[in-house]
Amino acid sequence: MSDARPKVGIIGAGSMGTLFGYHLTATCDVTILETNPETARVVARDGLAVNDGPLRRVTIASSPRELFGSGILFLFVKAVDTLRALRPFAGELNPATPVVSLQNGVGNEDAIKTALGGAVPVVLGITTESSFTLGAGRVRSSEQGNTIIGSASAAPATARMVADLLTRSGLRASVVYDIRPHLWGKLVANAAINAVSALLDCESGEILKDPNAAHLSESLAEEAAAVAAALKINLPFVNPWQYVTQVIELGADSKSSMAFDLESGHPSEIDHINGAIVAFGRRTGTPTPYNDAMVRLVKAKEQLLARGRT
Repeated sequence: MSDARPKVGIIGAGSMGTLFGYHLTATCDVTILETNPETARVVARDGLAVNDGPLRRVTIASSPRELFGSGILFLFVKAVDTLRALRPFAGELNPATPVVSLQNGVGNEDAIKTALGGAVPVVLGITTESSFTLGAGRVRSSEQGNTIIGSASAAPATARMVADLLTRSGLRASVVYDIRPHLWGKLVANAAINAVSALLDCESGEILKDPNAAHLSESLAEEAAAVAAALKINLPFVNPWQYVTQVIELGADSKSSMAFDLESGHPSEIDHINGAIVAFGRRTGTPTPYNDAMVRLVKAKEQLLARGRT
């Protein structure tokens, strides 16, 4: 990159969009597209804040058009919203502009290419950054996370550029040659935690305190790891349940994002997490009864909650 400040576009001013947007303002000109009018108004007026840090100003976009000139586009919407969020960018975004996804699930690259075309340079990654929303543009973070970046359809140099940008902005980031094991590692943890926390309406740490919840979570993790093995994906850990317990302990005092989805009436990512494991299980002939049950239970709860809101 040149000495000029990179133009970074961010889609979504939720907890992770706020956290990454806040840090990226240190080295970049950041423009955030947020569809919630009240959130957009508050962030435009007050800026972003993480913990007790000073407020940092960003530009709030009122339409996707204002992000068409981005040098990098970060996607911080739910996996279920990827197509809707990116369709306005089709034929408008510079073909050389990388799209960076740190989203949950394993189908995000396909969704991005469906929206923008198969030639779009996609950078995929996972992050252990924690971010809890305190209000519009305000989050609490442990500031102890790490982001792992890998090139999907982008050149390896592009992935390194994204990781360097995050590092210069005060975040921990590294590059790996093959991102798939890490994506599946995160999927194992999400499958074991998110739906259980959502259905029990509890903080993640409570899962380890109840033997029934812990057994269910462990069974979900073991199934997901078995599917990964059938796909010949080498997970970045040996013991799935030990890894999941470590993830739970890191975010013990917060509910899963799926729990907040059910509370707010937003469609959950169940099809992109446990549902993805079920789909790959069918493809490889790997049984996934626990994950299948979670998909059905979460969808049933979504319908019950929706009827209660009408």
